[in-house]
Amino acid sequence: MAVFSSPAFDGHEKVAFWNDEAAGLRSIIAVHSTAAGPSAGGCRIWSYANDADALTDVLRLSRGMSYKNIMAGLRLGGGKAVIVGDRQRTKTPAMMRSFGRFVESLGGLYYTAEDVGMSAEDMEYVAEETRYVAGRSKGANASGDPSPFTAHGVFCGIEAALAHRFGTPDWSSRTIAIQGLGHVGYHLARELADQGAKLIVADIHEANVARVVSECGARAVSPDEIISVRADVFSPCALGAVVNETTIAAIKADIIAGAANNQLAEDRHGEMLRARDILYVPDYVINAGGIMNVSLEIEGRFENATASMRWVEHIGVTLTELFARADREARPTNVIADEMARERIAAAKRTHGSASEAAE
Repeated sequence: MAVFSSPAFDGHEKVAFWNDEAAGLRSIIAVHSTAAGPSAGGCRIWSYANDADALTDVLRLSRGMSYKNIMAGLRLGGGKAVIVGDRQRTKTPAMMRSFGRFVESLGGLYYTAEDVGMSAEDMEYVAEETRYVAGRSKGANASGDPSPFTAHGVFCGIEAALAHRFGTPDWSSRTIAIQGLGHVGYHLARELADQGAKLIVADIHEANVARVVSECGARAVSPDEIISVRADVFSPCALGAVVNETTIAAIKADIIAGAANNQLAEDRHGEMLRARDILYVPDYVINAGGIMNVSLEIEGRFENATASMRWVEHIGVTLTELFARADREARPTNVIADEMARERIAAAKRTHGSASEAAE
């Protein structure tokens, strides 16, 4: 399994592997950058087809966290963790404690929190073995599940995108197609429905769909149909690479704006969207609400959910600036976002170096 030669490696500072057969844990932690501060990003558990897929995922997600955190103005670098396993069958308290020992072994270079397949309860077991954990449901500065904050940031990003494209959000005349109705997708659907938007939804789990149809008056379609429905906004809130060679031609939305990480299968797909006059909202900018809230917990500055939500609303301001620059330069929004992120990381490194270097 290649690491340094992986297309997703992108100059990572550290990639660590952990194998605990007794606890049933196989895990990878990737630290992309600590220029702005210790790295931070969630841990996901997933049934990867092979080890190479797990490595590629953690590397891409880690780089995305570096870009996300720096674009959100946080004093945090980017990192991510993956656990190879089935969350329904293999996740146990012993596994979570072992993962906590893995995090602790990095000595503060990486702070973890929950991501796909993980919960605030899981973080409590992790916290029994390490202090470098956030997204907890109890204890000093505990901020709990980050999903509502992520969802609110996505809502604010959709609002900014609608205003940029149409001049006003005008919620009552808008249709939003949401792919994925897990923790974030559900909260996003509730917030959009409260504003009067029409919803078209899909999820691989029928119970998730039924709940949103019942509570939000949404129209359900199959997971295969959701990409090609006519809507003002297509909002991917499941896993990544949904925008690819096959799906781009099928998308009938004016805007793509959702919570999923790594929505573009390849960077060049951003230009393909621009050529079709589809406004792509860079995922790591719009979905930063959760880590913004978690950062307050890490720094011991969490006050309350209301204050955090107000801070998350700055995502809309950042995106408005990004859209304007993309228009001026006639270039894809994902390219502009990447350049802005790299510029800020380079400036932080010139000023502070990196936490990895300081630890050596």
